[in-house]
Amino acid sequence: MSKEAKKPFRQSMAEWRQFVYNPNNGEFLGRTAKSWGLILLFYLVFYGFLAALFTFTMWVMLQTLSSDIPKYRDRISSPGLMISPKPDTALEFYFNKSDARSYAEYVSTLRKFLESYDDSKQSQNINCTRGRIFDQNDVAVKKACRFNLSELGQCSGKEDKTFGYSKGTPCVLVKMNRIIGLKPEGEPRIYCTSKEEGMVEINYFPPEGLIDLMYFPYYGKSLHAHYLQPLVAVQLAVNSNSTKEEIAIECKILGSPNLKNEDDRDKFLGRIAFKVQMTE
Repeated sequence: MSKEAKKPFRQSMAEWRQFVYNPNNGEFLGRTAKSWGLILLFYLVFYGFLAALFTFTMWVMLQTLSSDIPKYRDRISSPGLMISPKPDTALEFYFNKSDARSYAEYVSTLRKFLESYDDSKQSQNINCTRGRIFDQNDVAVKKACRFNLSELGQCSGKEDKTFGYSKGTPCVLVKMNRIIGLKPEGEPRIYCTSKEEGMVEINYFPPEGLIDLMYFPYYGKSLHAHYLQPLVAVQLAVNSNSTKEEIAIECKILGSPNLKNEDDRDKFLGRIAFKVQMTE
């Protein structure tokens, strides 16, 4: 079979130029101006309709949402626990009570954490009725209850600037995570235990680790701008015979039937565990 004769380069270029623009019938890339106009008009209308449909759908969905409160809150029904200070690497405290540098970061973290609880920062907070849920559903601007640092006793940082670390009685602050609308039942409190008996004595501030109901419910960041979570200070008096020993501590929420403290899938749900090792 004979191969087709190869077109000269000039002829190929001429045909290409004619395809790009044909002066005989005014076609550009094989289409007339009218054809291009109709195609562009079609896609303009088509994509404009899609954009308008998407915008309308988003607008309808946003009308069902509140800027203050999440619409769906059923996945987190019980709060977790957090502590301060929180070590950088793990929930393990290692310090020498005779070496201020070994616990300086813990002390600094506690001071910074408690700054928002200072009386000067709570000028807009009010004194609430103890032992009662503070419902404010019918009020537009929600008031926040005052939390007095004196409630933390020896762990307030006022009398002991080192929060007990220099004396071998370190303080750890425990708080519940915020959950909008949560209303604990009963008398919620923080209770801590040590896996090693006789190695540490645990004291609580406020007494018995009670969390007052007046701090609930929480209405969200925008509605409850000055809200402060109630704190429980756990003071660990390490036995002098237990220095250099690692002590495992676990704290849980007790006293409230609607607050969980056991869940194999979430080790922080209603509880928290940490370790303390002190030398001297």
